[in-house]
Amino acid sequence: MTDKRLRSFSGIQPSGKIHIGNYTGALKPWVDAQDEVDGIYCVVDLHALTASDREPRKSVGEQSREVAALYLACGLDPKASTIFLQSEVWTHPYLSWVFETQVPLGWLTRMTQFKSKANETDSVPTALLTYPVLQAADILLYDAEIVPVGEDQKQHIEIARDIAQRFNSTYGSAFVLPEPKIGVHGSRIMALDEPTVKMSKSRALVNRGHSIGITDDPDAISRTIRRAVTDSGTSVDVQNAGAGIRNLLNIYRSFSGESDQEASARFDGKGYGVLKNELAELLVDALAPIRSEYQRLLAERLYLNDVLNEGQERAFRLSTEKVACVLEILGLRG
Repeated sequence: MTDKRLRSFSGIQPSGKIHIGNYTGALKPWVDAQDEVDGIYCVVDLHALTASDREPRKSVGEQSREVAALYLACGLDPKASTIFLQSEVWTHPYLSWVFETQVPLGWLTRMTQFKSKANETDSVPTALLTYPVLQAADILLYDAEIVPVGEDQKQHIEIARDIAQRFNSTYGSAFVLPEPKIGVHGSRIMALDEPTVKMSKSRALVNRGHSIGITDDPDAISRTIRRAVTDSGTSVDVQNAGAGIRNLLNIYRSFSGESDQEASARFDGKGYGVLKNELAELLVDALAPIRSEYQRLLAERLYLNDVLNEGQERAFRLSTEKVACVLEILGLRG
């Protein structure tokens, strides 16, 4: 029987500190949708080679397996979803090169993230410029119809669509045009030390108060929440809340499942300490089973390797079919 579910593709870089914003914005929505979509979830370790925030004491391979274990610990079922490491499927960089022969340089130099990151360093690696092309190959290899992303990644999905449209119009129909699926709560979770900016995986490595990691222990969670920036007052004023209190309320809603009205009624007029204490308890309870399962999975390397091998086999089969189609369209096969 043919799988009639929409196909979804997404992935996380094995760099920085994976935090609760990544959980509510990516991992939890993947888990919630896995019965409705054909989910293909990649650990994008080739992309991580461009990152400056890799853990210096660990190899990319080690960090990649930790991210894969986190996928499973958060609830992704390898029987329902495909989980694999990007570097173990050679078709990703292969198709990326094909696309690089077609993509105008101007498309890449205008990318917001490239301009932002290029300004942070004197030596810009070429891969930072071509990052969106590899990301487009990641998605288009699998005919993904939807791509769950945060608002800051929307431009990358747009260029993937542009690349697909350009190829299709030049050579003939080969690629599905993906649609971004923007998260609701996760895209709004902000930094705990600076609630006007989004939580960052890289900043979390240098500032412990910036975010809460999905696998943080209870003491670390409580300490970070206690230090979180609030507003200038002493009690919650929901109607006139500033960035700090709005952020804490949003995190509470994201993990409790309460509506805006319910969460507002719970804390309006209460002291900031009440909100922080209840939020810390909620996060400790919600993240404890994930942390426990994550540690168990890391200890069972054979099982984790089996999951990744099975995912790699399906990803390889699907993606080589697409590459064969592309080679035929380009006339590279006689």
